[in-house]
Order: sequence, then C-alpha cells, then structure tokens
Amino acid sequence: MEAADGQEQPLSAADPTLPDHPQASFGLADLPNYFIEFILRERTFLALLGVGFFVVGATYQDAAIARWVGFFFASYAAVGNDSIQTIGTFIASNEKKPWWMLWLFIGGIFVATVAWSWVDTGGDVSFGRLTAKGFEETPMSFSFLQVAAPLFLLILTRLRMPVSTTFLLLTSFAASASSVGSVMTKSLSGYFLAFGLAIAVWSILGKAMDRWFTGEAHAGWRVAQWITSGALWSVWIQQDAANIAVYLPRSMDTVQFSVFAGVVFLGLGLLFYMRGERVQEIVNEKSSVVDVRPATIIDLVYAVILYYFKVKSKIPMSTTWVFIGLLGGRELALALRGVSGRGWRVAAGLLIKDVVFALIGLLVSVVLAAAVNEPFRQELLGLFGPGVAP
Repeated sequence: MEAADGQEQPLSAADPTLPDHPQASFGLADLPNYFIEFILRERTFLALLGVGFFVVGATYQDAAIARWVGFFFASYAAVGNDSIQTIGTFIASNEKKPWWMLWLFIGGIFVATVAWSWVDTGGDVSFGRLTAKGFEETPMSFSFLQVAAPLFLLILTRLRMPVSTTFLLLTSFAASASSVGSVMTKSLSGYFLAFGLAIAVWSILGKAMDRWFTGEAHAGWRVAQWITSGALWSVWIQQDAANIAVYLPRSMDTVQFSVFAGVVFLGLGLLFYMRGERVQEIVNEKSSVVDVRPATIIDLVYAVILYYFKVKSKIPMSTTWVFIGLLGGRELALALRGVSGRGWRVAAGLLIKDVVFALIGLLVSVVLAAAVNEPFRQELLGLFGPGVAP
C-alpha cells in the first residue's frame, strides 16, 4: 500500500501464530503443541498427501499410467508454487476482481501459448526446452521417487518455500550431472542479473516513482498491468512448461495435448479460486505489490529478463531464482532509500530467507535426483574425486 505522500509502506506482517514470526514467543517446549496444531490444521492436506503417495506406490511400475499420475501431481504442484512468481502480483493487485475473470484471462493465455508451441514444433509443448542435452528422451520407465517428486514440492509449498520446480522435477530425469550443472549455472546467472537490475531500476527511478505513484491509479495502469502480466505469463510458460511436461511424450498427439492443456487450465482455476497457494505470502509480504503501478513495473522487468534468457539458449532454467532475485533486489533498494517503512536489515532478512528456502529446495532436488537416477549419482559422486563413487 502507499501513504499519501507516495512513499511505499510495507504490507501486514506474517501470521503471529507461526513460530518464525518476530513477535512470537516460541521455545523447544512449544514444539509438541505446534506440531499437534499443525497436524490438526493441515489434516485435510496431510490426508490427501497420504492418498497421493499411495497412488504413486500403486502405479509407478506401469509407465503408461505413471507418466500421467506424475504429470497430474506435477501440474498442480508447479501451478501452486512456480506460477505464483509470475501471477502472484497479478492476484495481489486484482484482489477485488472476480476470481473467474482472472482465471479465464490467465488460463486462456496458457492454452494459447502451449498450443503455439505444439503446432509450431510438431507436438512439443516445451518450446524446445526438453530437447536440450540430457532431457531429450521420453521416459519409458519410472521410479517411485520420480513420480512422487511433485508431492515433495507440495509439502515445501505448504511450508511457504519458493523452491524451484525446475530443479526439483527436472533433475530427477537428468541423464547427467553436467546437464543439471548447465541448468544451475543459467539459473544463478538469472538470479544475479535480476537482483542487480532490480537495485538499479528502483534506485535510479525510485524518486520518480514516488512522485508518479500517488493518489488513485489511472485506469490506464490497470490495462497496462493486464498486458504486462499476460506477456510475463506467456514468457514464463515458454520457460517452465518443460517442468510439467517432463513426464510426457516429447511429441504429443491431439488427445495427449488436450489432456495436458485441460488439466493445467483447470488447475489454474482452482489456484485463482483459492487466491493463490501458500507461496502467495512470499509476494504479499513485499512492499506495495497490491498497488497496480508497482506491480506493473515488477512484471515488466521480470518479463524482459525471462525473454532475454529464453532467446539466449534452450537450456531449462529456474525462474524461481530470477523471481527471488528481482523481489529481493527491489525490497533492498526501497529499504536503502528509506521509503519502504523497513530498515535495510529487515529487507536483507527477507532476502536471505527466500534464498535459504530456495537452497533447501535445490538440496532436496539433488538428493532426489541422486536417489532415483543411477548415471546422475555416479557422475555426481565422481565430481568429489576418484574412489568416491561405489
């Protein structure tokens, strides 16, 4: 939100009932009660998660069924976690609009974008990302952990961690550690570029934005935000559709494509009905994302960065790292200018928290990949020196 003088004010703090809230008094003695409360509060989610693991266990040995089970879980997990990066500010700044209106807009762009790739490339919906070395072969068999990987992503999402679906899902299918290394290198370069660009934009143009973003936003800003959000969403799909389609044939027929597009479209509807998953709080805790004007600028800068990396190479990348770099750099720039209502230490704390959570997701993804992928494990252990690999 914004004050009358145009200075950006922080959003409300996180839920004070959580143990990581700065105002909460929480000790080791409170852990049993916290976990009991967590189980009671999340009993429906935990029950569905248990059903999910049971379904995976019952189907993973049948590749024809397992690929669609994995895709179904991956589509919801990716939509609930990764897509918040791109449509999170759109949800936050359009909270008064009917959810179905936002869904039809974003869902329609999704269907149009993947249909463009499917027609243009003869059945591929990943814009060539799954033709990159190490990911080009359609999986013909699956391990339990490969199919269950999206369920781990759902758990991390429930804990509000902005983990990378690229690392968590794609690394389970990587043919070599070097292919994962290429994805990691591209993703980290995206983080640092986004972080530096955000600091530059909000430091150089910050004062001008304070003057421009006062009072009620002109109706033109709403139009601009929908345009930039749509463009960003389309570019994000071109990068991250591979994360959902990694289970499926690299060239889909009409029926396969219809199921692929239809499931994700309906999943987006559920996401908008819920007004975002838990990761939406990563967006909401940042300054002024509910104002359409700053939200538009964030989406525009993010879209430019993703388009640059899309053109640069077909190697998949983690858009999560670009996302947390962009929001982290912006938050730090606003704090250093003294207009966010937060000190630079608080802003740095948010930045570090996001990076730590993303690193946890990276660690989990590498462990999963090493557990289910023998060539990957052998090459990874070999990096630590001869004699390490069994």
